[in-house]
Amino acid sequence: MIEVVDITKSYGPKRGVFNLSFSVEKGEVFGFLGPNGAGKTTTIRQLLGFIHPDKGEAFVDGLRVFEDAHVIQQDLGYIAGEIAFFDHMRGKEFLDFQARMRNLKDFSRRDELIERFEFNPRPLIRKMSKGMKQKLAIVAAFMHDPSIYILDEPTSGLDPLMQGRFVELIHNEKKRGKTILMSSHNFGEVERTCDRALIIKHGEKMALENVKALKEKQRRIYLVSLENDKDIQKLETDGLEIVAQRDNDLEISVSGDINGFLDKLAQCRVKSLDVKHQSLEEIFMDYYREEGEKHE
Repeated sequence: MIEVVDITKSYGPKRGVFNLSFSVEKGEVFGFLGPNGAGKTTTIRQLLGFIHPDKGEAFVDGLRVFEDAHVIQQDLGYIAGEIAFFDHMRGKEFLDFQARMRNLKDFSRRDELIERFEFNPRPLIRKMSKGMKQKLAIVAAFMHDPSIYILDEPTSGLDPLMQGRFVELIHNEKKRGKTILMSSHNFGEVERTCDRALIIKHGEKMALENVKALKEKQRRIYLVSLENDKDIQKLETDGLEIVAQRDNDLEISVSGDINGFLDKLAQCRVKSLDVKHQSLEEIFMDYYREEGEKHE
């Protein structure tokens, strides 16, 4: 549904995107990750047909993004990373304006979204908070029930409750077969919604991973309290990775299958056992550093 083929848009050394390729399948939620300035918004603007690449090409539903932008945008939901509204309008006026542009006759979905996000559309947009403006952007992007969404930091400014409701909305859209490309800094959001995730740095692709597989690679830190020093020595000789120790309290790093670790622990006198899971953010940052070192 979305295909990017070797696009380059340069604004100078390490500014823009360079030889970037990826694709998003129908019904997939695709995470697009990277720090500020990595090239995420530049890529998204090219997918919307707002700017033309220096080289390469991109397609949405088989259509060329620049030549066919007017057709693509009829069945596309878009949230910009930097939202700009007509501040003199009220929220309701803006949504009515969007509905007229899209020839929208059925407002039931709009009303459902307003209720879901507890959005009051009556105030002037210029008097709305950042969170209220973000809710307005979500309603405008989703109310015409498009088949493809391109979302640039869609939950920016939302409180945790509304972020949770947005995640529920994404799950619902995925079940309905919608295709979603989502740029986000919220790794919890990515972990809960995305099938695959692409991470870029300085406009170049660093990694493209299946999120489920990444979660399975999570390194766990087990907090183990032992009764005696002999058991500590035993665990050390068994080759376990002890990352920290204070008296008889250990932090042991375990990746992948934990059965071997549990077998070794069963041979010791354990007073207590707890676990800390590595977050998806930590996994990506580890990957980011490793790949960065390879490119330098």
